[in-house]
Amino acid sequence: MSIEAELLRTPLTTVPSTHQHALEPMQLRQVFGQFATGVTIITTGSESGEPVGMTASSFNTVSLEPPLILWCIGKNTGCFDAFNRCENFAIHVLSEDQEALSTLFAKRGVDRFAGVDYQTNSNGVPLLHEFCARLQCSVAARYDGGDHLIMVGRVENMHTQDRTPLIFHRGRYARIA
Repeated sequence: MSIEAELLRTPLTTVPSTHQHALEPMQLRQVFGQFATGVTIITTGSESGEPVGMTASSFNTVSLEPPLILWCIGKNTGCFDAFNRCENFAIHVLSEDQEALSTLFAKRGVDRFAGVDYQTNSNGVPLLHEFCARLQCSVAARYDGGDHLIMVGRVENMHTQDRTPLIFHRGRYARIA
């Protein structure tokens, strides 16, 4: 039997933690905040055709072949149902001068698209005109991720603009030095 086959047959075990206490959500959030991320706005169209969008820092690349990305949405997010039902969405990687736009799309109970320059693609997805990078995606898979849904998208179209990205670190916006 090959080493790979033997490893696949061997059950996974967990290494005992040296600290036997429950993880506090706020402390865990602070630890996660040590990882600097880019800032994105993710958009889709609702079933009624209304534009839907939200700010997210939980975005990552998955694969070059096929071209896949992933992002996560909280199940208690106001626009969860629209993203859970959509077949297409767009990821807009924000530039350092778009902090106000990021804040707008993170607010609840406001018209996030009022006064925002965008167009709608043939799939009904709002596309912002300003960005560092924009990826238009079709949904490839959805996975349960605890209190979040993991959305995997297949990149169908992409564009970049020569801009410096907006960064999020330790619970606040940051810039590349």
